Amino acid sequence: MRAIPFPHSLLSPLRSSTALVRATAVDVAVLAAHVLLYPTGFAQEHPPEDSAPSSSERASKSPESQVHRPVLLLHGFIDNRSVFVLLRRSLRQHGRHHVEALNYSPLTCDIRTAAELLGKHVEEICTRTGQRRLDLVGHSLGGLIARYYVQRLGGDTRVHTLVTLGTPHSGTRAAPLLSAHPIVRQMRPDSTVIEELRLPAPGCRTRFVSFWSDMDQVMTPVETARIDHPDLRAENVCVKGVGHLALPVHPAIATGVRQALDGSPIEPEAEEQPETEGRGEAERKSTEPKSTRRDTRSNPRPKAQPERTEDGPPDPPADASGTASVA
Repeated sequence: MRAIPFPHSLLSPLRSSTALVRATAVDVAVLAAHVLLYPTGFAQEHPPEDSAPSSSERASKSPESQVHRPVLLLHGFIDNRSVFVLLRRSLRQHGRHHVEALNYSPLTCDIRTAAELLGKHVEEICTRTGQRRLDLVGHSLGGLIARYYVQRLGGDTRVHTLVTLGTPHSGTRAAPLLSAHPIVRQMRPDSTVIEELRLPAPGCRTRFVSFWSDMDQVMTPVETARIDHPDLRAENVCVKGVGHLALPVHPAIATGVRQALDGSPIEPEAEEQPETEGRGEAERKSTEPKSTRRDTRSNPRPKAQPERTEDGPPDPPADASGTASVA
């Protein structure tokens, strides 16, 4: 008896639905675990007692000898620092000993105000550690607050690399019933905050890395979590099959974050997942097994001379925005 092949046109939606159900189930499990951890993150974090180097240590350390910059983590909407328990552990296990998290109030109603608070905290960390620059990692709204600080408040002088996880860089239309909250309205595509982030940002010194997922149901559309700005040195990393809440706890993403902060190619190991049709240029179909794939779409940023930063060797001029796929 001859088998009748299953139409490929029906396989793709089936695979997409299965992946969506799986991603949603993982998000629910992450939410349940996070509810238990949430109370542990209410209090603001106290600075580590040994974080301030002595004057002799500052004098003996050249910028090139300081391998790792401090890392500051910034949580998302109605969340707290407890969401970064696993990511913080991963960073510390791989040599980044100075990792802190900032809690901003759940009553915060303005991204600009939160960005100003972030700026004060960044200055305090730089003064306390003797470092001229640090790295930021922001999840969801936290990434938007961090980007506003870097791009609009001059934070690029202090921030070497900004990594965002599921951040609505172009605004999101999800959860319309929450629009009564002022900060949710600021995350809409037509908000004045998003319009400000679309303004020119010539000479911005910060390197941006944005992780976005094809199964992020909080980002509508999912591509809104990409950074597409002609003046920013940005790399967009597409994560396959991971929901919004799982982004800060996924081990492959933790690997990618470490690689982004180190400035190395972002190629976390992961199993290959079937591609879905109709993603366009952002995700080009590939037959390469178990690999990281990048497109060649670039940000038309004018070429510039390499910029020498105060905390290390010069950053090479980058004029392309890559997209990697991670299962």
